[in-house]
Amino acid sequence: MPAPALHHTSHRIEVAAPAGVVYGLLADAERWPLFFAPTVYVEPLDLEGPGQRLRMWARAEGRITSWITRRVLDPGARRITFRQEVTSAAVDSMRGRWHVEQRAGGSSLLTLERQFTAAEGHLAPDRIGDANIRAHLANLKSLAERWAVLDELVVTVEDTVRVDGPSELVYGFLYRAAAWPGTVPGVAGVRLVEEVPGIQTLRAQDGAQDTVAVRLCFPHGGLIVYKVTKAPEAVSGQAGQWSVEPDPSGVTVRARHQVVLNEHEVARVPGQDAHLADARRRVRERLARDSAALLHLARQHAEDAARALTPSGLPGRS
Repeated sequence: MPAPALHHTSHRIEVAAPAGVVYGLLADAERWPLFFAPTVYVEPLDLEGPGQRLRMWARAEGRITSWITRRVLDPGARRITFRQEVTSAAVDSMRGRWHVEQRAGGSSLLTLERQFTAAEGHLAPDRIGDANIRAHLANLKSLAERWAVLDELVVTVEDTVRVDGPSELVYGFLYRAAAWPGTVPGVAGVRLVEEVPGIQTLRAQDGAQDTVAVRLCFPHGGLIVYKVTKAPEAVSGQAGQWSVEPDPSGVTVRARHQVVLNEHEVARVPGQDAHLADARRRVRERLARDSAALLHLARQHAEDAARALTPSGLPGRS
């Protein structure tokens, strides 16, 4: 039986930003879900030294796929080599490298080279990952070329609440988002689809806004992560997570939400002040308000249910 064909691809893009900025965006893989449209979640498995072992989830061809990759970072050469230890369904093997070269005038040239063997019965080799790579490169170029204001474009909100109740009840409330309308303020309607257990597509209506998100649910780890795929006006990216952490005295629930603003769209939102600082304030206030309301309801749900299940709360008991 002949050996599988080894395919080679190369993608290049010029970026009007310093090579160090471009390399930094590539090296910080944990922020890829926030910055790059195809990536849904990156779980760090091992970050010791220059090597990284990561499990990655991404949207590809209308579904969620995942793989485990090992990367070696070389910041001096601005090079990242990678090899998939556990491949996605489309390939039997995958390795390659990212390389960023400094160009005259402060710009840089980014090259992605891949070598892979295609899995039988999947996409034609010239289509494997091509759409995602093009989207990734376009996002990276847009972000890197705004590097001078990038820190101002990112808004982060973190919130924590203690719950005197079972972690399963807290997690269940966050997981069953289809039941949120009428309970969670501002959520007028939710359509939730879960064709594969633990992978949800959620469409939420909030007044005139219509937001679509992908959610990955890890009940054994008490974790739900999300990536917004259709964002509100003036937002170019949003991602976050809820973690439910039990301990001997109760449960800690942590929420983290991050947004990347599109400063060009900020000026086009009708009836709003066009200043980036004002947009940051409005988005931070909205995220903080919505996050606190949801965590309060999750706590209330768990504590009320826990009280109802205690012997004194059972029917017929006094």
